[in-house]
Amino acid sequence: MIVPNPVPACTRPPGDEAPPWFHPRFLERYRRVCGRITLTIPDRRSLAGALGLSEAAVPEDYAPRTNIAPGQFHLILRDDLTLQRARWGLVPHWAKDASFARRTINARAETVHRKPAFREAFRRRRCVVVADGFYEWKGPKGDKVPYWIHPQKTALLPLAGLWDTWRGPDGPLLPTFTVVTCRAHPALARIHDRMPVLLSAADQARWLDPSLRSPEALADVLSPHLPVALELRPVSRAVNDVRHEGPALLDPAGPCEVVAPDDR
Repeated sequence: MIVPNPVPACTRPPGDEAPPWFHPRFLERYRRVCGRITLTIPDRRSLAGALGLSEAAVPEDYAPRTNIAPGQFHLILRDDLTLQRARWGLVPHWAKDASFARRTINARAETVHRKPAFREAFRRRRCVVVADGFYEWKGPKGDKVPYWIHPQKTALLPLAGLWDTWRGPDGPLLPTFTVVTCRAHPALARIHDRMPVLLSAADQARWLDPSLRSPEALADVLSPHLPVALELRPVSRAVNDVRHEGPALLDPAGPCEVVAPDDR
């Protein structure tokens, strides 16, 4: 059943509402880039096992999600292997206000090392966005079909990210993150011309290695790569509305296709 988003505490802490600049109409435009992800692993123990962490490292109120959108809180894995909640939409520590996040939902791999909003985080605050799938939309304007792209067998699909912490004039520290994107792998280019940077286990270790700071050292990590076999599954347009949540969003709405991993 597709229901209005119950907003579990693991993605939006009690008392914290989505910021007003992330209203549903604004989020419609982010169907054109990596603007929706999933984390459907059913419970804390399973997620901890998939991450190689203790169960205590996962928030007690963790709950699976099928329609995670910018402006919502989600889990990231930092380079010290700390699992942290952060809000999607990076706000640099020097930004004047948190609405900066409207511009930083994604960071392009080609320019992430030199853009003012991202260059310091690229050198010092890289992270893994904990996910097991993402959505992309295919088709003509007004008739686009959402595809859930997820591993055929493995539990997680780690995404390259950056994080930062911002403090407002009178507020607490706000951890935020962005998803790094690259040009689409040829196997996915027919759906969209961009994709999130997908990390193999080896790539994840390098991405989180604080000793690697130059773009040259991480160039291959940021290139299009399919570390595992992926299923491309057309799903209901109900996912277009960020207020919808539930496993029925992932029901196939047409034939699925599996693409093989590459041998980078």
